[in-house]
Amino acid sequence: MPISFAETPEQLKSCYPALKELRPHLNEKDYLSIMQTMMQEGVKVVMLEDNGQVSTVACFRIAHYLFRGKNLYIDDLVTLPGNRGKGYGGKMLDWVKEYALSQNCDTIHLDSEPTRHDAHRLYLNKGFVISSYHFSMNLKK
Repeated sequence: MPISFAETPEQLKSCYPALKELRPHLNEKDYLSIMQTMMQEGVKVVMLEDNGQVSTVACFRIAHYLFRGKNLYIDDLVTLPGNRGKGYGGKMLDWVKEYALSQNCDTIHLDSEPTRHDAHRLYLNKGFVISSYHFSMNLKK
């Protein structure tokens, strides 16, 4: 299964069904505009296709931090439910790791909701460690 960058509006639209699984609040009307803004801010989107359909999507960014060096941060990683268990998430993580190495990154980080146990197993099996708590504050209550 090939992994490629999603850069055109058509490619980004083909990623919407998978990303909608992870981010159900996204509506199709606003999605493309949001993605284009994120890409202007440095986000990269990569997709894995299976039989002509985008099955797995990863969105990530590279930034420098005092406490973690040059870091690739995975914002989103999702596989369509009907294609889970086929190794696509692992293949995507392997691709992202190789990309991070090619960009001389020091670390890869991601956050995951506490209830996503299948995803946690994948991350741990791929060499990630649980290294911190993540705190947040909603400013638009």
